[in-house]
Parts: sequence; structure tokens; C-alpha cells
Amino acid sequence: MSDIPKWASEDFWRKMAIWVTAGMFVILILLTFDSVAVITAGSDRVPAYNVINNRIYYRMDRERGKQAPFIGAEAPLFGKVLTEEEAQAMVSHGKLTVQAKNCMNCHTLLGNGAYFAPDLTKAWLDPAWGNEASREDMMVRFLLDPETNARTYGTGRKMPNLDMTPEEARAVVAFLKWMSSIDTTGFPAHFPTIAQEGDQ
Repeated sequence: MSDIPKWASEDFWRKMAIWVTAGMFVILILLTFDSVAVITAGSDRVPAYNVINNRIYYRMDRERGKQAPFIGAEAPLFGKVLTEEEAQAMVSHGKLTVQAKNCMNCHTLLGNGAYFAPDLTKAWLDPAWGNEASREDMMVRFLLDPETNARTYGTGRKMPNLDMTPEEARAVVAFLKWMSSIDTTGFPAHFPTIAQEGDQ
């Protein structure tokens, strides 16, 4: 008869490891479904694709102590109101273009990517575009010919020409506008947004 208590036996800990691993696997599955629900377009934190038909602001949320997106009045991208399906197709085309052109080799999106070039999470609201009225045109012109239209702010860094088509450039702008509507709980911090008509 063994003097080893049951809780100290090898068999007990083997069974415990199996049960704990199985339990953690179930929790991981539940958390995965919860995460997918939270980050899916149309959820509380990630607006539906047709948000690109509206003005997007960032305002200080005093309760949270962070900037939060604010969806304003209708302001169709490139002057055309898109259905949800059209908006999704355009934003998806922009996302695929960003992936195909390896933009994250230099830029970051939602904190992922490289830090050689500016973060693109809120690029739609970047004051570097000048003003709200000229932003769409400036963004497209920049994407079509970044070497000519670059503003390096003394860094000397210039984006290479990625040979985008006008359709791809407009789709990337749609993707960036949609990205700026995502509630990132204040990331990136202290981001100054473009002044927009009607801002308070």
C-alpha cells in the first residue's frame, strides 16, 4: 500500500492536466466566437461598411477618457451614396489592395505592421490632407503618384510608386475611411484629427 496521498500521485496530476487542457480549449473556443462577434462589421465597435456614406469625426469621450469615433451626417465618398453591398465590395477591394501591395511592410494598421511610415488606422482624418473638401482628391492623387505628391516633413522618406489603378486608389481610400470609424479605444493616442466643417 502506497503512502503517497491521492492528490500527490502521478495519475491524479495526469488527469488534472487533461481536464485543465480540455477546459481551456472550451474557453478558447467561446472567446474566439465572442471576439469574432465583437470585431465583425456592423457590431458596436466596428460599424457596417456603409458608414463610408457618412462624415466620421473623433470626439473626446469624457466617460472613457479617450477619443471615440462619431458618425455624423451624410457625406458620400466620391459623391455617391453606396448600398451596404456596394460599400462592402469597395472596402473589401481596398483591403485586398492594401494586402496585395504589402502596405504593412512600412505602415501599421490597428497597431500591426511596420513603423517606418505613418500609422494608417486613422489616415482618413490626418490633418496632412489639408481640409475636408480636398481630402478625397488629395488621397487618390497621392496613391496614384506618391513620389511626386509626398510630404516627408523632413524625414526624406517617400512611398514608392505601387502602380495602383484609379479604381484601386479609390478603394484604398474607402478602406481607410471605414478603418477610421472603428472604435480603437483611443489608439493611436494623441492623434490630431483633420478640422471638419461642423466640428465643435
